[in-house]
Amino acid sequence: MTASLSASETAAIVPAETLRIAVAQLNPVVGDVAGNAEKVRMARDEAALQGADLVVFSELFLAGYPPEDLVLKPAFQQACRAALDELAAETVGGPALLVGAPWVEDGHLHNGVFLLEGGRIAAKRFKVDLPNYGVFDEKRVFVPGPLPGPIPFKGVRLGVPVCEDIWGPDVVECLSETGAEILIVPNGSPYRRSVYDERANIAVARVVESGLPLLYVNQVGGQDELVFDGASFALNADRTQVMQFPGFAERVRTTQWRRYENGWKCEEAPFADRLEGDRADYAACVLGLKDYVNKNRFPGVVLGLSGGIDSAICAAMAVDALGPERVHCIMLPYRFTSQDSLSDAADVARRLGVRYDTLPIAPAVEALEGVLAPLFAGRERDVTEENLQSRVRGTLLMSVSNKFGAMVVTTGNKSEMSTGYATLYGDMNGGYNPIKDLYKTEVFRLSRLRNTWKPTGALGPDGIVIPDALIDKPPTAELRENQKDQDSLPPYEVLDAILARLVEAETPVAQLIADGFDPAVVKRVERMLNIAEYKRRQAAPGVKVTTRNFGRDRRYPITNGFRDLG
Repeated sequence: MTASLSASETAAIVPAETLRIAVAQLNPVVGDVAGNAEKVRMARDEAALQGADLVVFSELFLAGYPPEDLVLKPAFQQACRAALDELAAETVGGPALLVGAPWVEDGHLHNGVFLLEGGRIAAKRFKVDLPNYGVFDEKRVFVPGPLPGPIPFKGVRLGVPVCEDIWGPDVVECLSETGAEILIVPNGSPYRRSVYDERANIAVARVVESGLPLLYVNQVGGQDELVFDGASFALNADRTQVMQFPGFAERVRTTQWRRYENGWKCEEAPFADRLEGDRADYAACVLGLKDYVNKNRFPGVVLGLSGGIDSAICAAMAVDALGPERVHCIMLPYRFTSQDSLSDAADVARRLGVRYDTLPIAPAVEALEGVLAPLFAGRERDVTEENLQSRVRGTLLMSVSNKFGAMVVTTGNKSEMSTGYATLYGDMNGGYNPIKDLYKTEVFRLSRLRNTWKPTGALGPDGIVIPDALIDKPPTAELRENQKDQDSLPPYEVLDAILARLVEAETPVAQLIADGFDPAVVKRVERMLNIAEYKRRQAAPGVKVTTRNFGRDRRYPITNGFRDLG
């Protein structure tokens, strides 16, 4: 299919020899159409001061991304259209805008991008390749557009493939064949490990095939379990990277482009360091928690500080995200709580500068055991009584949340979520979990990292916030005398290695055994992973950092008779 331009788009204009294109790497709020439109205005004002000709925003910016089924509501579609018309009317003079929004045409809903120039909607294009894998579900709500032609702007033909449109060759090939001179790519690409290299490889492939420079504009900010890292970049036609925005931060910066005989070249653009590896994971967890709390208008958070590593790093992330004045930590001791845990929890709270209270749970636990005693008569104490302690703690934290409005942060890691080593309506209580997608070994690693570094803009203190003694002690839930996690779980180094293969890679049990893992351990872990699905389905949302999180990425049936027996 060959794309064509409308008559209004092909009016004779003397082609510009230079372009100043502002990149607006911003943090929209899904559904806040008025607020997102105001962000467009503020970015346009800032870009105007920088002398920009055009300001480019990320995918579906007016709606916020991903809007999910919200975008199916006619009232929401109309609100987006009204905001788009208002913004278009304001572009008489000053920079033009390239803005994403949903659009209904001929009864079909499209993921659209629009050139707003001269007081009108000067051009529109629709996303062609709708992703339908992993966290993406766009075929559920949108209809793909036709293969697009370039958009004329100041006599320059801009190719505007939208996000997934560059992950295959067809859309860019069509743009190149119909005369595009610069590729501008609005994106809603969420963070996950290795995503930087994947994006770069895809962009380089499209540049090589088309011979065109490429400007990649990505969203930043948290949206439920997704975190968008920004990290917008640009490549010239010779594949050299000429622009890099920082990750996990908003920016509006203008790039300078010039026409040469062999095509356009970006000659001036910002180039910032970008976080990678563990630092990027930690920054993603902080930003995800920050935006979940702030965008849902919670005054702050409350969490149980147990003296263990998981609650300690969650407290550090919460303080980095919100500041110590918005974080309330509570120790909930029982008779199995060690003196080390009491001391370590108090030490973490002191180092972080948060409010710290102690609520002993013995009266509540003993009262509930008394109520249950007639039913439990003649039966040995077991995991039931252990879970009762956890559920009392969860109830108390939720009560504090109800009374003061602060959201409960739940603190279970991915190893626990995988194996069901967590109590429903107990330690799983809460509104959001910043470490839900971090295995236990990664929690330890990031805790050591935080003691030597924190993200730019983090509101927590410098230096050691999680004492080495806490990091080094054997993990324990402290629900019975002398309990250790490895009484009922394999060593975390072994467990996490198996889980990463089972969850992220879907490695068959037989292959894990062939690779040297103990057959009995592998089969036990595989069984725990499968039977814990009902717990995960009821867990709080949390930040995605791996290639396959529990939630949007991995959707297993709870009722499931299949077992991989190796």
